[in-house]
Amino acid sequence: MQRKVYLNTEDFLVQNNELQQPLKFSQNINVLSSPVQVGGKTIANRLVCQPMEGCDGTYDGRPGELTLRKYRRLAAGGAGLIWLEAVAVQPDAKANPRQLCINKNNIDSFKHLVEEIKQTGFKANGFEPVVIMQATHSGRYSKPREIIAYNHPILEANKPISSDRIITDEQLDTVKENLINAAVLAQESGFDGVDIKCCHRYLLNELLSAYNRTGRYGGSFENRTRMIVESIQGAMQSCRSGFLVTSRLNVYDGFEYPYGFGVNPESGLIPDFTEPILLIQKLRDMGVKLLNITMGNPYYNPHVNRPFAVGGYKAEEYPLEGVARMLNGTRLIQKAVPEVKMVASGLTFLGTVSPNVAAGFIEDGGFALAGFGRMILAYPDFANDIFKGRLKREKCCIACSKCTQIMRNGGTPGCVVKDSEVYLPIYNKFCIKKGED
Repeated sequence: MQRKVYLNTEDFLVQNNELQQPLKFSQNINVLSSPVQVGGKTIANRLVCQPMEGCDGTYDGRPGELTLRKYRRLAAGGAGLIWLEAVAVQPDAKANPRQLCINKNNIDSFKHLVEEIKQTGFKANGFEPVVIMQATHSGRYSKPREIIAYNHPILEANKPISSDRIITDEQLDTVKENLINAAVLAQESGFDGVDIKCCHRYLLNELLSAYNRTGRYGGSFENRTRMIVESIQGAMQSCRSGFLVTSRLNVYDGFEYPYGFGVNPESGLIPDFTEPILLIQKLRDMGVKLLNITMGNPYYNPHVNRPFAVGGYKAEEYPLEGVARMLNGTRLIQKAVPEVKMVASGLTFLGTVSPNVAAGFIEDGGFALAGFGRMILAYPDFANDIFKGRLKREKCCIACSKCTQIMRNGGTPGCVVKDSEVYLPIYNKFCIKKGED
């Protein structure tokens, strides 16, 4: 296979034909501008700004100036759905000191943020984007102290975590209450929905693979899914009718059994979507109408959930293979549970070809909405340019991982290449001085 990573259409078509499971491709990108109905809400088009953490809030959890700047730009950019970045539900659940953290004392700040998004979007594009808040507990990535569901020998190979950091069932009950309360606060703040976050090895996702944990939250499928199921159930019961309760859900962790969810117990890292589909069917039966599908762990195997051209290590697979795993896996799940509308992830690496691939999958019923993550930092108006006929190559994310480097080193991440006036000085401060190049 040719190893070109900045793809034009011709390069993509050659490489796509060499994949074991080729990606869908369509010239009819008009399908991306069609509206979609989800649980009584109308999403104006099929494009989604995925949750990209900015670590730029205030220390008491409110949106900061860079937070507001980012979401004004996204609102003006034309995507129908803006999936707000992770918002912690309790202070010790933050992954960064400047992570957003909602509580009854700061909801006015979140109300202001939502109003800014809605008003900016309407003024620029003639519609208000649907806005979902991602409620999270960072689990083993909490700062300053890790909170884990169980000891993970792969993740802890170089830095073992004391077993006294394993969260108790009683503490999990409290987390569940806080997630439900955050959903209520999100509705009071004007959000259209809440995401009970269950991905990327954060606490709720880690519980899905707690095969060897004892108690009410480990062992059996029912116990391992209890936290996500009961949190969503509680949020639905506590919020008013019409409020979307959803989840950004890992369907494949990329760790061998028994340390990963969505893997075949007898075949190493091969995806096995049996349990993820059972969970999604259960959520469907509870009334969930929308799910945001993802995979992998950005702290350990980021090539799984955000294939990169340049990163902190050399991945064993070519990036297009990672995109195919993500999108074809989402298609399989969407076909298995067609009643729930799925948001896909992993499109950014495709650059200017991403609208054609997204359109191909949507035409085929492979997913309902196309999510873009790193692209939104580089190219906040990507949606409007797609609707005008094409993405501009010079504005696309180049998958260089510099935004990730900033976050890992304690700064406020953004696009160093395409938004350099703001983020190049931050990159120089937090990365260059620490040996990054």
